[in-house]
Amino acid sequence: MTEAPPPPGPPVKRSVTIAGHETSIALEPLFWTALERAAVELGLPLNAVIARIDADRLGQSPPANLASAIRQWLFARALDN
Repeated sequence: MTEAPPPPGPPVKRSVTIAGHETSIALEPLFWTALERAAVELGLPLNAVIARIDADRLGQSPPANLASAIRQWLFARALDN
């Protein structure tokens, strides 16, 4: 049975460590849940997944902000499945 997604809500800010630096990211609960599930599926810590997304976004010109890059990564991942 598939677990129901979290109800819509305002962004939730969390602190994460990327390349040894702490940063805050604000995402809606739905996106945090999807990101946590992706990390489990990939067998990686959440910070490692976020670090990969961050590295990818910095290679683009101009780079999106990190929260937007995470949402876009999750959307692209959903399209691929």
